Amino acid sequence: MHKRRTLAPKPTTSQDFASDDDEYDDVSCQKCASGDSPAELLLCDKCDRGYHLFCLSPILASVPKGSWFCPTCSNHKKLKSFPLVQTKIVDFFRIQRPADSQTDLMLENRKKRRRAGSLVLSRKRRKLLPFNPIADPARRLEQMASLATALTATGTDYSNELTYMRGMAPRSANCASLEHGGMQVLPKEDVETLNLCRSMMGRGEWPPLMVVFDPREGFTVEADRFIKDLTIITEYTGDVDYLRNREHDEGDSMMTLLSATSPSKSLVICPDKRGNIARFINGINNHTSDGRKKQNLKCVRFNVNGECRVLLIANRDISKGERLYYDYNGYEHEYPTKHFV
Repeated sequence: MHKRRTLAPKPTTSQDFASDDDEYDDVSCQKCASGDSPAELLLCDKCDRGYHLFCLSPILASVPKGSWFCPTCSNHKKLKSFPLVQTKIVDFFRIQRPADSQTDLMLENRKKRRRAGSLVLSRKRRKLLPFNPIADPARRLEQMASLATALTATGTDYSNELTYMRGMAPRSANCASLEHGGMQVLPKEDVETLNLCRSMMGRGEWPPLMVVFDPREGFTVEADRFIKDLTIITEYTGDVDYLRNREHDEGDSMMTLLSATSPSKSLVICPDKRGNIARFINGINNHTSDGRKKQNLKCVRFNVNGECRVLLIANRDISKGERLYYDYNGYEHEYPTKHFV
């Protein structure tokens, strides 16, 4: 599935093949000067210089689709921040604003639900918690602007729900009963908590998260305040498609949605065109103990009213400023993470 990028095709004759092989043998990485790991060595489509996937900043998990240009040839411009203008941010995220009185009522109802839940927590299973937005509206605008910057830079439209596009899997294909071995049903109270999170975001009450750009990791997500264990961080969203249509897709953000008994019915979430903050949360290097210690989220697939949904949930308390990570290989063990930082 992961293949080495080659030079752009040129007219060749039978006499040229031997010299072509010799040319590939001479390719080395411009960063580490090694020709090792040739399957992970990219060739720039402009200058023909080589770079290991794991030597780039940020590293690449797989060979990108289409043409690829090295840092020198791509002439990367400075990242352009999304305008910190309330009207632009409201329009970008399509935020609906209720009247102040309605907002106060909803906040009070949420507080009552939390108090009621705390009384029975010790006698029942541990419930999922809604995220706790920062009270300062100006800071919430900064959080939203950070996500808008990342989405704009990657050419992604914002969507906080699964999308079903013509030519891909229809919504009727998302049937949790097809899951191989069954799927955990999200309890009614947790469904209400998930819906509360969605409605809060629709009003601009944003989860306390900041998207930042790291030279080594690319876009990544940090906690902007203390987050409790079992807090719903986000739902993984994007276009839903059949796995069979994406078997040769080299995108590095696909997420398993449905692992069906019949492989032809398995589904994946593809956030390359539409998505939310989930696509910028990075994975751990699960080949090292230090990498595994970074994990502070778990990725869980649930049956929600008969449909498959994927949630990212805090699996321990998370401190302010801590970056968010989960295990990309929570279900399968196919994702290459050995070079993750």
